[in-house]
Amino acid sequence: MAINTGNPDLDSKVGDWLNWDKNEKNIAEIEGLLKQNDTATLSKIFENRLEFGTAGLRGVMAAGPSRMNDLTVIQATQGMAKYLLECFDDVKTQGVAIGYDGRHNSCRFARLATRAFISMGIPVHLFSALVPTPYIPFSVCQLKTKAGIMITASHNPKEDNGYKVYWDNGAQLISPHDKNILKRSLDNLAPWADAWDDSVREHPLVSDPLANINQLYFDILAKECLLSELNQKTALKFTYTPVHGVGAPYVKMAFDTCKFQPYIPVQEQIEPDPEFSTVKFPNPEEGKSTLNLALATASRNNSTVILANDPDADRLACAELQPNGDWKVFSGNELGALLGWWMWSRAEQKGQNPATAAMIASTVSSKILQTMAEREGFLFEETLTGFKWMANRGLQLQKEGYQILFAFEEAIGFMCGIHVPDKDGVSAAAHLSELAVHLENKGTTLSEQLEEIYLKYGQHVTLNSYYLCYDPVTISRIFERLRNFEKEPKTYPKSLMNGKYAIKGVRDLTNGFDSRQPDGKALLPTSTSSQMITFYFENGLDATIRTSGTEPKIKYYTELRASPTQTDRQQVQATLEEMVQALVDEFLQPTLNHLTPRPE
Repeated sequence: MAINTGNPDLDSKVGDWLNWDKNEKNIAEIEGLLKQNDTATLSKIFENRLEFGTAGLRGVMAAGPSRMNDLTVIQATQGMAKYLLECFDDVKTQGVAIGYDGRHNSCRFARLATRAFISMGIPVHLFSALVPTPYIPFSVCQLKTKAGIMITASHNPKEDNGYKVYWDNGAQLISPHDKNILKRSLDNLAPWADAWDDSVREHPLVSDPLANINQLYFDILAKECLLSELNQKTALKFTYTPVHGVGAPYVKMAFDTCKFQPYIPVQEQIEPDPEFSTVKFPNPEEGKSTLNLALATASRNNSTVILANDPDADRLACAELQPNGDWKVFSGNELGALLGWWMWSRAEQKGQNPATAAMIASTVSSKILQTMAEREGFLFEETLTGFKWMANRGLQLQKEGYQILFAFEEAIGFMCGIHVPDKDGVSAAAHLSELAVHLENKGTTLSEQLEEIYLKYGQHVTLNSYYLCYDPVTISRIFERLRNFEKEPKTYPKSLMNGKYAIKGVRDLTNGFDSRQPDGKALLPTSTSSQMITFYFENGLDATIRTSGTEPKIKYYTELRASPTQTDRQQVQATLEEMVQALVDEFLQPTLNHLTPRPE
């Protein structure tokens, strides 16, 4: 059909797309917009390409280069195949690993990606079943492949999908590889001759690693489970939900491996369902709104601990029944404190030298591990947000002789050890369950142990949330106001509530400024493509405001750290809540900026 939008550059992009795309539904979408003369929507769709963010490529499944679809997957993989051939002489012997979750189109995207690699003579270990995301970094490490791809959008809405890339060390892609793959993709936008042939299962370069990886993964987990006898005898009942995702069979194998009694399944959510039919958001981080069926199942079965994975099983949520009959849904920071304490206790029992042990957390996560490290003598390191940073740093520290015990981020992501250099909701479920059994044997609970941790190391009280904002101009205006607060560059707010709470330092990882450093330069890497400012207050509050790499959100992360002598947690909590409300009102100005609060 004739294309005449009045914009020759747009006409060319749309024409190329229609020439290349073979997906009838996507072709119809673009042709429909042309017939409606909807130039505004076409311009938005074709203005940018999907780029690698904090979790690879991720977006809504629809037509066009800024969305997830058959053609964007083909183009990204063609660029990746070309780049791998440049980087590795042995990629044609070692190959790549590819897995996929239960979302719409995940299996098809995986097969199309496989076709691009085998077209270049690169072998593919393509899983024959739905697998958890952590299986891909684990496979890269165990099979010594040169890269791995997981087709998943994790806990995003059902309309989304994604393309998560791991490099040859098993960790997620970081610069310059992400930029170089994008460059090669731009040089290989036209699909290769057989690009649309997704019948790849019987190809001689394609193998199924599922049975081998299952064996290797659970052999390692078996060595890490220390309480098999207690696990068999415990009176604890665990309820589990994969929230319509892939986790159920793998957590079942983890329970079998560690000798737990079978978990009680949330039947309405136990099978993969790309529609996520029982939840508004397929994200257990959202708390009771996503866990209501698990809470009902647990209550019917006299179960006191609930475990929940997100749909690709790389995150873990947990809730515990309290003596008053209420359920406590642990935050990611609280689970980080519990698992961090447990990993250190286990290592200590084995005679671990603190000087050679390390733990890691992202900059927006609780600093409870840092406080533990200062007390116990092991190394703590802070990284940018995202496991791609924590895992890559952990692998570097491992090469330097450190034992990586644990890493976490507040978004319920946990890495126990570094066999999987990424967050892993399956192994975390096993380790947290074993901790619960250990505590039950001592006559205590996860909630009570958390209190003990804070009594020993000092109260660490956190409050995190977000506002939705769909207008990039508004987002930019909010952050530019904060970094030009006195109408001059790098002049930031100095206090909250007219001086009641003084700010002693500011770090801006968008422009690389850190007032706490002698030269004014931030130690962590900076990125001008994202917004992130941290305010350090005199009274021990750290508050970070940042944009999301995958969602239209302005997020804030706050933590007030008190000394061990300040045991009144409620008072610390009250101070934090007052400060956070002031921070939102004075810095984000949600009414003035028409921000939408986080849904209840």
